[in-house]
Amino acid sequence: MRNIYKKGLGLLAIVLAFTSCSPDEPIHSSITNYPVITVAGDDVIFVHQGEPFTDPGATATIDGNEVPVTTTYIGRYRGNVFTGTLDTNIADVYTVQYSAMNEDGFSGVSTRQVIVANTGDLVNSIEGVYTSTVFRNGSQGNPSSAYTDIEYILIWKNANGTYQVSDSFGGWYLFARAIANSETPGGVIVANDITTNDFSFPGTQTNLYFGGSSEIESLEVDPATKTLVLTTSWDTTPPVTHYTFVSTLEQVQF
Repeated sequence: MRNIYKKGLGLLAIVLAFTSCSPDEPIHSSITNYPVITVAGDDVIFVHQGEPFTDPGATATIDGNEVPVTTTYIGRYRGNVFTGTLDTNIADVYTVQYSAMNEDGFSGVSTRQVIVANTGDLVNSIEGVYTSTVFRNGSQGNPSSAYTDIEYILIWKNANGTYQVSDSFGGWYLFARAIANSETPGGVIVANDITTNDFSFPGTQTNLYFGGSSEIESLEVDPATKTLVLTTSWDTTPPVTHYTFVSTLEQVQF
């Protein structure tokens, strides 16, 4: 009896399947075409702070027809966002987003990086864009190439005359380990006398990803080789482990 019941249910399901979709009913379908965005120029562009900048721009097409592009500049370290025009008076590493949307509300986005900075002479100013070769407690991670010539660390000058570094760990976690939002920002540097390597470092910082408390210990500047050596200590959250990061920063000339 149970087998007959199961067979009955199976036949009923088949009948319903055939009758629920009549061949006389129209089948509706639609095709959406996504925006295709083509970025002109280089993937990374360097701009001197305060100088005019003309964005090479991007074009967007939908099914072969050109459509408007919205351009947005998003600062990584200082929190500024500009739409349409970049304010080059504010040093930062900007992600430029070129976006377009189709009539169904689907968007396409392509990006590039624009780095705005001053290049100090390392006698009167330590501003600049730097590559970083970083050691933690005297050694590098594996592979060591990931911790060598990291791109990029930024040092800018604040309105009060102090300097600030984008990541006082020299990019160890953010770039070498590729952990998003793992920089240690807010490292303030007071240049009492750059030529004699007389600096002070008020305040403490915390790593955005791991927490803990860090302090910049020293900074040594060599204008002849265009390098800085930045030393930062860090105590992790409990149970506390102590680390010392030594970053050799080489200034990028542009």
